[in-house]
Amino acid sequence: MLLLNAFIAGTLFGLGLAISEMINPARVIGFLDVAGTWDPTLAFVMAGALAVTVSLFPLILKRSQPLLCGKFYLPTRQKIDRPLLLGGALFGVGWGLGGFCPGPALAGLVSGISGVYFFVIAMLAGQWLAGRLTGDQ
Repeated sequence: MLLLNAFIAGTLFGLGLAISEMINPARVIGFLDVAGTWDPTLAFVMAGALAVTVSLFPLILKRSQPLLCGKFYLPTRQKIDRPLLLGGALFGVGWGLGGFCPGPALAGLVSGISGVYFFVIAMLAGQWLAGRLTGDQ
């Protein structure tokens, strides 16, 4: 049942990304092109996500457990350190250069955009390498 719930949630998330066109790297690159033809679409998607999160997250955390899982998995580290900053910078550079971040890239695999396949392969290789370098595998 847990696997089915995860599949349904992932499909819903992927549909949301597709409908908002966030699987199209041109949307992301257009958003980052503040000196050229700026595309505010991504700002509206982020604002919508923030509105839902900020308003509902405190209510959700009042529950003893999530609806579809046995417990909450929340970050415990609160320290801003060098690995966090470097990881965030690498994520931002990759997002700006490729026009994809992990969620939209995975959802974009069904789009037929050839660049997404190369991005996902590079993303998986990077995750594997990071796990090997940090010992998290």
